[in-house]
Amino acid sequence: MNPTKIKRRVGKYELGRTIGEGTFAKVKFAKNSETGEPVALKILDKEKVLKHKMAEQIRREVATMKLIKHPNVVRLIEVMGSRTKIFIVLEFVTGGELFDKIVNHGRMREDEARRYFQQLINAVDYCHSRGVYHRDLKPENLLLDAYGNLKVSDFGLSALSQQVRDDGLLHTTCGTPNYVAPEVLNDRGYDGATADLWSCGVILFVLLAGYLPFDDSNLVNLYKKISTAEFTCPPWLSFGVMKLITRILDPNPMTRITIPEILEDEWFKKDYKPPVFEEKENINLDDVEAVFKDSEEYHVTEKKEEQPAALNAFELISMSKGLNLGNLFDAEQEFKRETRFTSKCPANEIISKIEEAAKPLGFDVHKKNYKMRLENIKAGRKGNLRVATEVFQVAPSLHMVEVRKAQGDTLEFHKFYKNLSTCLEDVVWKTEDDIQEIK
Repeated sequence: MNPTKIKRRVGKYELGRTIGEGTFAKVKFAKNSETGEPVALKILDKEKVLKHKMAEQIRREVATMKLIKHPNVVRLIEVMGSRTKIFIVLEFVTGGELFDKIVNHGRMREDEARRYFQQLINAVDYCHSRGVYHRDLKPENLLLDAYGNLKVSDFGLSALSQQVRDDGLLHTTCGTPNYVAPEVLNDRGYDGATADLWSCGVILFVLLAGYLPFDDSNLVNLYKKISTAEFTCPPWLSFGVMKLITRILDPNPMTRITIPEILEDEWFKKDYKPPVFEEKENINLDDVEAVFKDSEEYHVTEKKEEQPAALNAFELISMSKGLNLGNLFDAEQEFKRETRFTSKCPANEIISKIEEAAKPLGFDVHKKNYKMRLENIKAGRKGNLRVATEVFQVAPSLHMVEVRKAQGDTLEFHKFYKNLSTCLEDVVWKTEDDIQEIK
């Protein structure tokens, strides 16, 4: 490795690859340079947060999340800010997504699904009791730690796609409607607690059935199915769990089962172990206040990368299938949302070749350092396809290129990648499948 290379740093954290992104935020793998502890760093654009008048809500919820230390909730370690960004440092969870288990092994037995569902309800119940609602519970937010315990991520941060209006209720624009409650979709305002519970019901159904209760490629039909709760339980479910799912997936939020009622449900109570944890005491919230007051003295320094980011051994391991935190689960289960290849070409040449290949395919190209954002001018099934690519240095003469779907339809992404790889035959050394075989 080139010893003079400047790695990108934020305060004491050394930044690595991007492990997820959304409308307002990007999540990067990072390492605490003082302790060596791996963390996930969520980067928010300050201007967007202020423009959408969400600063106060996010400040309040981030402060609450910093006080929460629950075994089934991803821990929020600290908050930092620069002139243009807000950095939220989160626990790095190594066991991948819960839904990868279904992709790899199929639907779960009732006792296994019940254990995860109990942990999910524990997390949701605890956060609700502290006045924090998730509002966007979906597969990507359900992670597993090294011991196979469920960890819910993004509690208190999902306000990034929500707004509280004058009626005091939440209003949202949602990305994945399959997990979203009917009252959220009709946008007449909704209560965060009952909406979270609906999403938990959809998640329980998927764990037990291996497929979604509400699914339709036509969005109008999908909305109809959700608003009337038109679904059928598979025949292999026990009567007890069928009854519970039906009470959770009640399209009327006023009559929907509540968490205290779920805790008393016979199917739910079997082998139930209440969570054991200590609440955090004497937690300092100065960092949260400073970031949202925009105090200059608390600004962290950001060092920019001048060469492709280097991949260390831990990051390479985290890219293997067992530890991959990328969004591997989609309605089309056999398709992934990201793929990689290695190349022996210089980094600048890789970037130029991708640009040359993407433009004839109808993509606008935005470049910054060794990252590119490709956006399809023509909208597809789920809006414009946006693709993020980044070049990493594995060794002085070897680069790894990651190609990720940032937005749009997974099938369209795979069609794009097929076309792209045909144009890059002289650049690609090995694809991800070749790499996996070597492992």
